[in-house]
Amino acid sequence: MTNLLKIQNLQQTQYNTGHKVGCEVKMPNNRRNYCIFDQNKVDYFVKQKENALPYLSNILANSQDEVQITETLYIMDRMIDNGTKGIDKLYPVFSRFNNTSSPNIQTFLAGIYRKIQVPDAFGPLVKMLIQNSMKPQTPNQSFDPNEEIGGAILSYLSDRFRG
Repeated sequence: MTNLLKIQNLQQTQYNTGHKVGCEVKMPNNRRNYCIFDQNKVDYFVKQKENALPYLSNILANSQDEVQITETLYIMDRMIDNGTKGIDKLYPVFSRFNNTSSPNIQTFLAGIYRKIQVPDAFGPLVKMLIQNSMKPQTPNQSFDPNEEIGGAILSYLSDRFRG
């Protein structure tokens, strides 16, 4: 089966089963400092492994919707944990968000960069951390993305000095 046919089958299955990325996500709020995702949907994409990458990377390449982007980054993060190969090759797609001011996108992006350790991502992580530290946290912001960004930077540095 060709990759195009696999993607079309995946998209048709998602349409038929309602597993569309970005629906039914609960973003952080003043009472909850984390996102809530439909775990069945996440598991569905994670189980698709490499077959889901073209579909998910297309969402990341084209979406302007913070909720959809955040959920897709979360799915990609879970896919890394599940052993999906090739996510490190998607840095050009992820890099589209290197200048985002969204704390949600920054947090998930930093988590992915921490795991894939693409050398090109180190500079953008440092830039995010510096830019975030120069502007005050907004009252509506329920968490600090700099924790994950700083952790990703430390991971890059600590891995470089291991003997």
